[in-house]
Amino acid sequence: MSGIKVSGQKRLVLVSGRAHPELAEKIAAELGSELVPTDARTFANGEIYARFDESVRGCDAFVIQSHPTPINEWLMEQLIMVDALKRASAKRITVVAPFYPYARQDKKGRGREPISARLVADLFKTAGADRIMSVDLHAAQIQGFFDGPVDHLFAMPVLLEYFQKRLDPQTLTVVSPDMGRVRVADNWSDKLGAPLAIIHKRRDPLVPNQVSVHEIVGDVKGRVCLLVDDLIDTGRTIVKAAEALKENGATGVVVASTHAVFSDPAPEILQSSSIDKVVVTDTLPLTPEQQFEKLEVLTIAPLLARAIREVFEDGSVTSLFDGAA
Repeated sequence: MSGIKVSGQKRLVLVSGRAHPELAEKIAAELGSELVPTDARTFANGEIYARFDESVRGCDAFVIQSHPTPINEWLMEQLIMVDALKRASAKRITVVAPFYPYARQDKKGRGREPISARLVADLFKTAGADRIMSVDLHAAQIQGFFDGPVDHLFAMPVLLEYFQKRLDPQTLTVVSPDMGRVRVADNWSDKLGAPLAIIHKRRDPLVPNQVSVHEIVGDVKGRVCLLVDDLIDTGRTIVKAAEALKENGATGVVVASTHAVFSDPAPEILQSSSIDKVVVTDTLPLTPEQQFEKLEVLTIAPLLARAIREVFEDGSVTSLFDGAA
């Protein structure tokens, strides 16, 4: 029987949806465990079925699911798995959603709009989730949407280790692609010992994924610029920012992002000559068509595994981030 048994009869169980099984298997390997064999399928009419092939009674269950396209199907599958665990008498159920679905709909921008991120939290709670674990939430206030503990992890240690070995802080400038990411970019700036620049952009609320760059605040001429953002969707924002940086004298532009959503035409336009490198994590799966020569993918599995172990052993998730989480 898979799982980890310790004294006191606690048993850690890992369950995975079908969206990104490679990540779940890496997490299980890091923990020295295995995924629970699961029969999950989609019927001809689109309905989803899930059943676990071994007992999960009294276990501490972690339901790992990424949310790429088709996001609604994978969200529904995770909800169904949580419900199945609840009805099978799992003692505690933790939703592990490295990329929280609908995170960009965290507030009402205009009248008669939904707050879909809150709705997702309510759905998890109703299904039977006791806890949520996610990485780099698009808006920190989403933690307050769920009526229970939320472990908000940061991919920065994974990405930071990569760049500290490859970029010279003497010639580096950290760049925030918009005003909303300044706090994150400022943190990067402190960690790397490099100055900060900010791009002022404007977005039309009636036209999704379209932005215009207005000005750059900070010195980028003759510098290598590190653009940091939590996610890349169509890539248009990042490409426009990179073009503006090159036009203002940047000698190189490197992009760091946690979530590679990579909706069309991202894989194509991110190969623009204005971008030298794109570094992301594997919170979302990438098809061969979404990968390109300038892309580097770092795994988030060791970080998630350490967080899962801390939760299971009643330890401190905050300690993984020097008290910042």
